[in-house]
Amino acid sequence: MTKTPEKRSLTRRALLQQSAALGAIAVSGAGFIAAPNAAWALEVSEITEHQMATLLQMARDIYPHDQVGDEYYVVAVKGYDSADSKEFVAEGVAKLDELAKGAGSASYLETKWEDNRVALLEQLEDDAFFQTVRGGLVTGLYNQKAVWPIFGYEGESFSKGGYLHRGFDDINWL
Repeated sequence: MTKTPEKRSLTRRALLQQSAALGAIAVSGAGFIAAPNAAWALEVSEITEHQMATLLQMARDIYPHDQVGDEYYVVAVKGYDSADSKEFVAEGVAKLDELAKGAGSASYLETKWEDNRVALLEQLEDDAFFQTVRGGLVTGLYNQKAVWPIFGYEGESFSKGGYLHRGFDDINWL
């Protein structure tokens, strides 16, 4: 009797680990960050790749939207790559990484679970760094016209005659 090979199934945990490994931001060369799917790339000039990647992950953790791609978050945090923000970002990321080390991770980026990263952010929420990044994301992320359709927002209505005759009373859920 021949022995049939054992089927190996992919567990949920293995799938998540492999997805995280594949979906990680690729850092290649000096000052260059690229997505593994080549959907976007970013060159940094003033802050480090680690600092920019941390800002990107922070943005995703502060305003998590699975349907919004990284390229929109990149646009929202790109402004922190400036000479004026360099020291501010370096100090803020260092604080965040120290909190992560205290929680058992090598850095904020190495903290694998979103809930754990959010807990770290909650410890920093009264800090000027967190408040500045969070406040900047409100306009930096949500004022991008390319993001509006993802959320179902059609834009301003004044130039189209206002909302009164264009959806003001579209309450089909009532």
